[in-house]
Amino acid sequence: MTTERSLLQKVREKELEINVQVDEARRGAEETIAQSRKEADETLKNAEIEAKAAAQDLTRREMETVTREIEAARTTTDGEVRTLKEKGERNLPKAIEKITKVVALE
Repeated sequence: MTTERSLLQKVREKELEINVQVDEARRGAEETIAQSRKEADETLKNAEIEAKAAAQDLTRREMETVTREIEAARTTTDGEVRTLKEKGERNLPKAIEKITKVVALE
């Protein structure tokens, strides 16, 4: 019976060793999972920061483009207004003369 007991004790010892190894592996896996989650959270946070910065940069560049287009349109319109005003001023004496003739004939 002592032989049986010692064999049983050896089996129990081996079982305890395996349980310790399983527990260590479980703790290691839990640590790895926790670290992976932490890294994933950090990656997500960095991605959000980079996306926000990229969106702000895009908005700034688009505003600059729109501002340039507005200035170009103003410049073009100012030139057209000037041209029309000059043309109207050149035609003013002829218009006055024609209006005066029409009114005088009535």
